Amino acid sequence: MLAEARGPHPLGPGAPWQPPTAGNNIKDPGDHHRQREREHQRHASSERSCFFGLETRPELVWEDWNLGKEFTKTLVLKNIHNKLQKLHLRPPVSRFFTTLIPQIIVLSPGTSFSIPVTFRPLQRCDYEDSIEIQGKDGSFQICLRATIPCCALVVPDSVLLPICAVQHSSHTTFLLKNASKLKTCFQWVCAAPFQLSPEQGLLKPRQECHITVVFRPQEALVYQQQAYCRFGEEGNKAESFCTVLLQALAKYPCLQLRNPATMEQEEQGHPMLCFGSVAVGQNLQKHFNIFNPSPVTASFSLARLPGGVPLFGSEFSCDVTKGKVPPGGSLRATVTYSPAVVDSVSVEYLSLKCKGALDETLLKLTGSCTGPKVSLSSPVLDFGCVEEGEAVIKTVELVNSSPVETIYQWDLDCGGHSVFSIQPASGTVHPHSHTTLRAVYRPTHPIAHHRRVACLILHRDPLFLDLIGTCHSELQKPAILKPEHLVLYKLNWYRRQDPPSSPSVIQQDHNGHLDQGVHSAVDEQSSQTLGSATVMPRTPMEEFFQSCLGCMDPLSSCSSSCPHVSAVPSELLFNHKMSTSASASSTSSQFVSITNHTRGKLSLVWTVAQDSPFTVSPSSCDLAPLKSTSFRVTYDPKQLNTLHGVQLECFAYYKMDDHYVAERLLCLPWCVTVRVIGHSFQPGKEHFIPRCSLKPPHVVFPALSALSYKTVLLQNGGDLPLSFCLDHSSNAALAESVAVIPNCGLIQPGHHQILTLRTTPTEDNPKEGFSLQLQLNAAKHTKELTVVSVVEKLCVSLEGDGSLYFQPTAVGSQTRRSHRIRNLSHLPLQFQWRIPEPYQDLIFVEPDAGELHPNESSVQTWSFNPLAETTYTLKPTLTFWPIQTNGCNKSHLTLKVVGMGSKGFIEAGKAVLDIEETLVGSYRSVEVPLVNNSPCPVSFRLSVQQILLDEELIYDPKTEPSALQLDCERGTIASHSTLLLQSTVRPYRRAQYLWKISYQMLNASGLVSSPPQALCEVRAKGVFPTLQVTDVYSGGSEGTLSKVHLWKLFSLDSLNKYLLSNPSPAELTYGTPTRHSLRSCPSIFTKATVDFNFSAAPMNSDPSTFVLMFHNPGSIPVDWALLFPEDQQIELEYWAETGEFSSTELYQMKVQDNRVFSISPRSGTLHPGQQRAVHFTYSHGFVGTDRFPVVFKLSYGREILLNLQGVTVERDRPYLHFASNRHVFTSVTIGDSSPPRQVCEIHNAGAVPVHYEVDTAVLSQLQMDNFNHPVLCCLSPEGEVLPGKTAVLEWIFSPLEAKMYHMEVPIHIQDGDSTLMRFEGCGFDTSTLGSSNPFNCSDFKASCVQRVPFPGQVVFLSEDSVSLGDIPVCSQSSRILFLTNVSHTDTVHYTWDLPQQSNQQVVQIHPERGSLCPGESALCVLTFTSTDYPTVYRLDLICQVIQEAALTRYQEALQCWGEERERQQDEFTITDKNLSERQEDLIDKEPVPAPVRKGPPLRKYKTLPPICASSSCETVGSICTKLTRAERRARKQTAKVWRQPEPPPPALLHLEVTAHSHSLLEYLTHFPDQFNKFYRCLQSVRPQKPETTSSNASLSVRLPPPTPGPEKHIITHILTSVLREILDDSAFAQSLITLASKPITYQPTETSPSHSPPIGPTPSYRRNPQTQVLLSGTKAGLNEERNTVDREGTAGCSGNTPRTQDTVHTECVLADVTEDVLLNTLQNLMMEAVRGELVLTAHPRTVILPPVSTRTRRMSRAMAEEEKGKKDTVGT
Repeated sequence: MLAEARGPHPLGPGAPWQPPTAGNNIKDPGDHHRQREREHQRHASSERSCFFGLETRPELVWEDWNLGKEFTKTLVLKNIHNKLQKLHLRPPVSRFFTTLIPQIIVLSPGTSFSIPVTFRPLQRCDYEDSIEIQGKDGSFQICLRATIPCCALVVPDSVLLPICAVQHSSHTTFLLKNASKLKTCFQWVCAAPFQLSPEQGLLKPRQECHITVVFRPQEALVYQQQAYCRFGEEGNKAESFCTVLLQALAKYPCLQLRNPATMEQEEQGHPMLCFGSVAVGQNLQKHFNIFNPSPVTASFSLARLPGGVPLFGSEFSCDVTKGKVPPGGSLRATVTYSPAVVDSVSVEYLSLKCKGALDETLLKLTGSCTGPKVSLSSPVLDFGCVEEGEAVIKTVELVNSSPVETIYQWDLDCGGHSVFSIQPASGTVHPHSHTTLRAVYRPTHPIAHHRRVACLILHRDPLFLDLIGTCHSELQKPAILKPEHLVLYKLNWYRRQDPPSSPSVIQQDHNGHLDQGVHSAVDEQSSQTLGSATVMPRTPMEEFFQSCLGCMDPLSSCSSSCPHVSAVPSELLFNHKMSTSASASSTSSQFVSITNHTRGKLSLVWTVAQDSPFTVSPSSCDLAPLKSTSFRVTYDPKQLNTLHGVQLECFAYYKMDDHYVAERLLCLPWCVTVRVIGHSFQPGKEHFIPRCSLKPPHVVFPALSALSYKTVLLQNGGDLPLSFCLDHSSNAALAESVAVIPNCGLIQPGHHQILTLRTTPTEDNPKEGFSLQLQLNAAKHTKELTVVSVVEKLCVSLEGDGSLYFQPTAVGSQTRRSHRIRNLSHLPLQFQWRIPEPYQDLIFVEPDAGELHPNESSVQTWSFNPLAETTYTLKPTLTFWPIQTNGCNKSHLTLKVVGMGSKGFIEAGKAVLDIEETLVGSYRSVEVPLVNNSPCPVSFRLSVQQILLDEELIYDPKTEPSALQLDCERGTIASHSTLLLQSTVRPYRRAQYLWKISYQMLNASGLVSSPPQALCEVRAKGVFPTLQVTDVYSGGSEGTLSKVHLWKLFSLDSLNKYLLSNPSPAELTYGTPTRHSLRSCPSIFTKATVDFNFSAAPMNSDPSTFVLMFHNPGSIPVDWALLFPEDQQIELEYWAETGEFSSTELYQMKVQDNRVFSISPRSGTLHPGQQRAVHFTYSHGFVGTDRFPVVFKLSYGREILLNLQGVTVERDRPYLHFASNRHVFTSVTIGDSSPPRQVCEIHNAGAVPVHYEVDTAVLSQLQMDNFNHPVLCCLSPEGEVLPGKTAVLEWIFSPLEAKMYHMEVPIHIQDGDSTLMRFEGCGFDTSTLGSSNPFNCSDFKASCVQRVPFPGQVVFLSEDSVSLGDIPVCSQSSRILFLTNVSHTDTVHYTWDLPQQSNQQVVQIHPERGSLCPGESALCVLTFTSTDYPTVYRLDLICQVIQEAALTRYQEALQCWGEERERQQDEFTITDKNLSERQEDLIDKEPVPAPVRKGPPLRKYKTLPPICASSSCETVGSICTKLTRAERRARKQTAKVWRQPEPPPPALLHLEVTAHSHSLLEYLTHFPDQFNKFYRCLQSVRPQKPETTSSNASLSVRLPPPTPGPEKHIITHILTSVLREILDDSAFAQSLITLASKPITYQPTETSPSHSPPIGPTPSYRRNPQTQVLLSGTKAGLNEERNTVDREGTAGCSGNTPRTQDTVHTECVLADVTEDVLLNTLQNLMMEAVRGELVLTAHPRTVILPPVSTRTRRMSRAMAEEEKGKKDTVGT
């Protein structure tokens, strides 16, 4: 789009710029159009174009010009043609453009001519002119234009931005171009959510600039917004602007978490990623995908749910924290689980937040940490008795049964300072494997040794191994220790919890338990242990700490846990500068004190190692009971600048006399150990640089005020030894609260040391923890271990700030709500909900108890059951406590629960739901809206009661299946909402269904709590598919048959009756047309049979075509099909066919193969109210009677067998066709002196005239049997019927009794077969019928109005049948009909063919012929005049319609044929022999071959050869056989014949006219109210009395005076004009006012009965309308009439000729004229209404009368003039 800033118009000021407003057009589209043309022409002017061989510019443009100067440009014309050109030039018209050029220019080929053009501007505006150049080939113009420079910007019309997510942004760019030669500044004005950058700027001439559009939507909408750009020259106010339509679409983003392989669905609906059990120290990764199903790019953030984060970070880590996902794409995220606390469950929640999304997704991460699980193959190693100086080796297996790699370490010095050693002393055990350990016993003193060695396991409690052995020497042989001694010792420990104070006690115990075996001792130990309620067994950690610390353990102050022997201190440091360590010393020797806590004398023996830098003196001594002694430990390193560390071992045992030596003692020796480390680095010498690791660097104790233990691994990763020592100088108070075993030690390269920590957390400790310093290598190198040992308060959060609100709930029902609690503490909790007892019937929760891991959420479902209509406020309590405390240290929280009980009810959206008609047996889904307008949800149960409304149906309501099935009989509807109840209706029968739906309220248990209440009613009607034949039409050979005749031929009344009735169960065997039979004659499942009689026609005549109009009167679509036998036969393979057919099958195959009967279409679907024409065709190719069964199948409905019957007659055979062998007469009253004439039609279906004769002998016999009364007489007993015509047999049925008569009368055909007709008639007595009408004028049931045209029909009749009903004799009735041409292109001509009845023309139509233009309608007046004898009329009026185009073609062809005929009669050629083969013989019409002759027709030879033409002759329906030579010659001669063109066959429209005329007496008797409504005509022709079989006398006919012809029409026309002129005369209208006051000057005289002329069979009085009532009511006249009728009825004839008086004749003529005038007036009104000139339904107009004074004045003036006129007349 190009926008420009136009300068002011030279004749008017410029309009200032105004800001844009919505709805206003702020741009001038003409400017853009002109600027586009200017740009186009500017480019075109620089290029040269060619016009008629001249090369030149198409225009000259002046752009840079000023006022007061002249500007000249040169136009060059070049002749590029190869001929000389002479040009005529027209100079510019205006005075602003001038040129000095000659008017004629001659240009030679290749030469040029320059034309200077000067421009002289006078005003600053645009100028335009042209120079016209005309040559021999044409003229063209060169445009001259001068434009003023203006600012112009080129911008696109619209900019479409990429689709964007809400709260995101998208951008695009478009080009802004300065199309002018001026510097143009611009400024953009745009509202949110669009932003343009740069918003303003300056563009040089022809400069371009990229504008960036940023779209930031806040809602998901379709945005269309105009961006306005103001622009103008630099320094001037921007007065011009242009617009750009910005279009964008915003969508809400949506992200989903997907990974079906690893993700599970939690109960609360959130996805969950479960890691299962993971080994401590290991990590496990799992993945999930973030999928974007939305069409926009979505940016997201993935973060932990706030609250409950561990102190040192989460054990879960995700590699994705934020990102963008394209539409339809996914992003893979990895979550790593690294557990650190054994036997703990980790729970974490990841919150996926998408910017602009409507919801937030939570991902639950869960996993558990699995620690090592190890065991020893044996808890005791018995080395037996070993001689001094020898060694014994035993093995034991360390089995790891867990999937975790296990790190272990034996708390034993294996460097020679112990009599026991285990190799390897430390290491790892792989998952599900074992390690074989090698234990060595090398004693140095002859004593019994026992040591309980701890195997430290990282992240687990230690294992203990009991090592026992006895050393013998040559001089000393102590008692040998055995495992049972160890068991008995432990049993004594657990039983008494008191160490043996003396050997006597030991001896007592020995005597009591010596005889017991090891197993019994163990069992007793177990029973004692389990049976003691006060003694708690020590844990492995407690035992380990007690064995290491001894009396120095602050927790072992009680006497029960005091050791037998203790050593103080337990650790010695040499050359370690420790500020807080009292044992640290720089000397080379230190002292260790050993205390005897028993009441026996002990012997102490130190294990001495060879070449050890540490020595103990003395190495052995005795210690009295409850005494202490000291030993010197000396550090004498033999190597400098190194580290040393050992564990010294000392055994203590009772000092026994010889009395006890011989006995088996149970007392075991005790072992105490002292850890010693030191270094030999000289001053100034650098110590080893440590390379170690501490795992984990942070130790978090459970936040409980209970004793807890943790293990830490100190790994020496260097090549040099590593010594460590705990430094308490940093925080002595906190450090002293944590016990570390060991405090010091030496770690060899590549080895590790397991540190065990023990503490009791307190509330005073810092929450962030404190540090323990490990001094490494006795230098400044340290390693920090962070310890968190603090008691925290339990924290549980309740959703909703501790409140839970229930929506209003129906009394007795239940409402559920979910509520979430979350554990925000670092301890696993156990919780329990407690509901006060009074409230337990109102609310309950599930689950009411459970466990919550740290940071885990749990959702409970609360249920509220109100018992009354009130508001409840309840306060249940949540109790929770740490799982480790076993119910101690409980905390409580209160939840406020608020609920309200109310009364609920539901109702239906519609009280009555009518689903109308439904196909029987089909399913139909119905939605019943249930509305809950109460404030609470309602639980309900529905019930349905079915009622059949049809009274004639008999059924059992208990056994009748319900046709209405509810998809859900129970449910709940939320408050103030609607539930669409889905139901299915399946009617089982054709009936009116009524279902009453009621509901009952349900309580919380699902039981009924209220009586049934009515909800709604559902009505439906089960129907079957129905069709109906509404119209029938015939063509071809049977085109002249009337509609009534066709209705009888096809038994359409019976067909319609069957179609509208219910199908039998057998007919529903196959719901749809199905191939079900293996035979050619399939089985028939219906008993309904209808005969379709196709009438008869001669051989080789045109096929008989019948068109039936099927109509769907129901409300459901109908699928119908006409099934031939082949359509019902299953198609078999060729090998499966037997090839044997019956005669019936062969005949049906012949009919189907030769298409004797054809139907089109044979299937279809009719929607409700739709109509479809079906063509039935019968070909007359075979002589004889053809029958063919066709099944008429309605899907899921009726199945009717149609017997198609047709007769093809030989052309020389006389044949009469009867629609039926049964004819029913109209009922006649008994005693009627003048029974009506009735007719019976017979049709000649052959090709020759037929002479028929009624057998009167049967009628004579019938008369004799009825007392010589002519019950039935035929008025036309014999006659002749022409080919293709229909004759009428006239009958008089005169019943003698009130009964049904059955008469069989033979009808003989000359040279043909006789037919026996059965006539039926009913006589009735008027005295028994009362006021009911016994007469039935017509039994014709077809539609009287055609609704849908037949194929090819272009003209419609407004009515197909006219029923005049019961009329008196000699009456005249008129009806108005309309012929309408529905074609839009064709003009048609129509002609009425009026039949006669009783040799009289009783019906007339005006006009009888005419033409109709496309879309035109014509009014036809049908006038029916009944004869003077009662007759039952049934007339078939035919309207022949021919299209003008076909008639024109026929006339043209006939003219050509006539011209050729004249030419052949006048010309002849005898020389050209070839023309005889090409020309044709001209004949008037095709010769009809004689019936007995076969072969080609004989012709005379013409003198002239025929003209050439081609034709084909084929026999319809003939079977292809080999032709003889004579036949081929005949066909060859026939092909050379040019027959005279035949007129186009007209389309026939049938109009059925029915009436029943009665005598006057009978009509007055039965229809007294209708008599005065008919106009009786005295000029009617009275026929003779019909002849009877009993008398040959003929009825005399009284001829009336001739009816005036042209005179009548002239009088009618004159009177109509005179009346119209009189009515339009104002003076006449005023004179009518005075007529009311004058007396009547003319009184019609009443005709005396004595002056009445004698009347024939019925009186025919003619009177004007004023005297008709008086005359008809005169008794004398009626008596005379009755006497005349009776007299004539008995005599049978009348020979008197009536006399007509002149006065009566004059009155009749006046009445006829009046009737014609009124009839003409009404016809004109109707025609005007049809044409739209008159609106019959318009509201009548109100005429305002003049004032009374004026009216009185006019009346007085009129009366005065009248008196004056009278006086003048008298005077004259």
